[in-house]
Amino acid sequence: MAASRLQPLDKIAAGAAFVLGVLAILLALASQVFGGLVPCELCLEQRLAYYYGLPLLLAVLVIWNRLPLTVWYVAMLIVTAIFVWSTYMGAYHAGVEWGFWPGPTACTGIGEAMDFNALSNLTPVIGCDVVQFRFLGLSLAGYNALVSLAMVVLLGISIAAQMRGRKRD
Repeated sequence: MAASRLQPLDKIAAGAAFVLGVLAILLALASQVFGGLVPCELCLEQRLAYYYGLPLLLAVLVIWNRLPLTVWYVAMLIVTAIFVWSTYMGAYHAGVEWGFWPGPTACTGIGEAMDFNALSNLTPVIGCDVVQFRFLGLSLAGYNALVSLAMVVLLGISIAAQMRGRKRD
């Protein structure tokens, strides 16, 4: 009976990771489009994990039962590694915002010399060390680190449940 309960756990955990990731990237995009927050260079780089990892995870979910087990493991490990990187990027960016370490000079430095004729074409540029929004003491970068970590845990549960289920077969 316990084996039957564990069997769908692999797909449920992977599906929960996908839903969590979709909600996170939609919230980030909504905060930009509707909330008026301007993403910095590190914010945009953190989104890459979602742009690469979520389509791969969706493909795995859609063709779940048709994938050879080795391909499934490789794809799940790649998605997990992408969100491990996302966890690191979110924590790194949050550390830059808190002043724990310096950020990249491209978005926290002084900048380059500017031609005064270009002043009419300016778009807002936000430094990576500037927090535009905090909720319960955490910035969006901090929440990205937590969401990415939760996704890594869910993907790890999925992989572990798959391994446990295969040992019983």
